[in-house]
Amino acid sequence: MDTLEIILGITAGLALFLYGVTRLSFGLKKIAGDRMKRILERFTQNVLVAILSGTVVTMLLDSSSVTIIMVIALVNAGLVSFPRAIGVIMGANIGTTLSSQLFAFQIDEYSAILLIVGFFIYFVTKRKTMKYVGLLLFGFGLIFFGLGLMGHAVEPLKESDQFTHWLSSLENPWKGVLFGGLITLIIQSSSATMGIVITLANQDMISLAVGVSIMLGAEIGTCADTLMASLGRSRDALRAGVFHVAFNIISVLIGILLYRSLAELAVWISPGQNHARQIANAHVLFNVGGVLLFAWFTRPIARLLERIIPDKIGRTARAATG
Repeated sequence: MDTLEIILGITAGLALFLYGVTRLSFGLKKIAGDRMKRILERFTQNVLVAILSGTVVTMLLDSSSVTIIMVIALVNAGLVSFPRAIGVIMGANIGTTLSSQLFAFQIDEYSAILLIVGFFIYFVTKRKTMKYVGLLLFGFGLIFFGLGLMGHAVEPLKESDQFTHWLSSLENPWKGVLFGGLITLIIQSSSATMGIVITLANQDMISLAVGVSIMLGAEIGTCADTLMASLGRSRDALRAGVFHVAFNIISVLIGILLYRSLAELAVWISPGQNHARQIANAHVLFNVGGVLLFAWFTRPIARLLERIIPDKIGRTARAATG
């Protein structure tokens, strides 16, 4: 087993994956970015509509972070109120599970077709919209090509007792959550973390329990960029960023307590499927369950965060009158 070759293969696959995500996101934003902003501005009248809006926009933009950063910017500009933003943020957590579902289909063997078609469209057509369509297809191709490259790179690790034993230790949910959170924090992409997890599952290198625990950690690691995006903005924008962090942390703590039940439910709804599909389904169940649990309490949550993070002007005014 050539350790350097394995490391280079995994790193190269991850680099292609992340670059593919950026190209895909760029193409999607150019095609539908303005429309997505208008959806977020208009369709947040109630919690259910806000959740659906966040879900749809995240599916179309293929990034919960992009959706949440976008809604934080809209809140900062006063175009979306903070209580309405809560529903969008929860919906974004559901929308991001689409990536896991796609990764579990194991279509990396067709990635070359997407790359060739996307490359051809991008360089041959003169229409901007079609160029972005080509870029979108090219990005998809890179994502699945990167996953395939990582899959081939980790195959020799099956023979390493030390590595397989370490992976097995991640069945301890706290260890798995810590690992998933750190990986996501480093690579700044929960989709990439899920891509790695599903790739390992397709190679029969991790169990469903390990995949679920790492997935829970990725949910926390993905909060870093959205929290950073809220710093230095209005109090409502900061509240939106803090809500995203608190919502994910509380959901993950509940998920840790119930992670075996979550894994069993994923097996029940996808009997006979491999671990990759079951992990992807557990991802959907977890995020939908978290939203269903908290969606009823958006108003009390909004009031609580308004007390915890009060308006500066209000404090100043009270100090002046006192």
